[in-house]
Amino acid sequence: MKNKYFKLFLKASGITFLLLVLVLAVHIYIVTRPKPFDKTQLAIARIDFKQAITPKDSLSITQWLYQQKGVQYVLCNPATSIAVFGFYPAQINANDVVASLGNNLHYQAQRHIPTAQELNSGCPVIVETTGAKLYNYLKSRLN
Repeated sequence: MKNKYFKLFLKASGITFLLLVLVLAVHIYIVTRPKPFDKTQLAIARIDFKQAITPKDSLSITQWLYQQKGVQYVLCNPATSIAVFGFYPAQINANDVVASLGNNLHYQAQRHIPTAQELNSGCPVIVETTGAKLYNYLKSRLN
């Protein structure tokens, strides 16, 4: 009698375990899928200027960027010749904004795209966590 209940317990435990693994796999798949931009998603872009800019230049760059549709905020630092702006990717393309800035205001501007090494050094919490390692492993296996 005990053997019968023990076998039933093992079967139920095994089925439960397999269902939980299946639910976890589906959850990981859904969460890690690339998603299209939605209207409320913000992104950030950096512009590097190839020439020195003055505070007056910084003001005109800031004003011009704020006039672009989809730009939420702008920070322009004349000391480093760098501008950073937040925008809605569903409304504008950052590469187009940078190209238009160079054409309209006649600055030698280039969008800064971080390298893989710069991305990995940006947030040490993400790089070193076990969850991030597991995510990267599963991502490499699913692709």
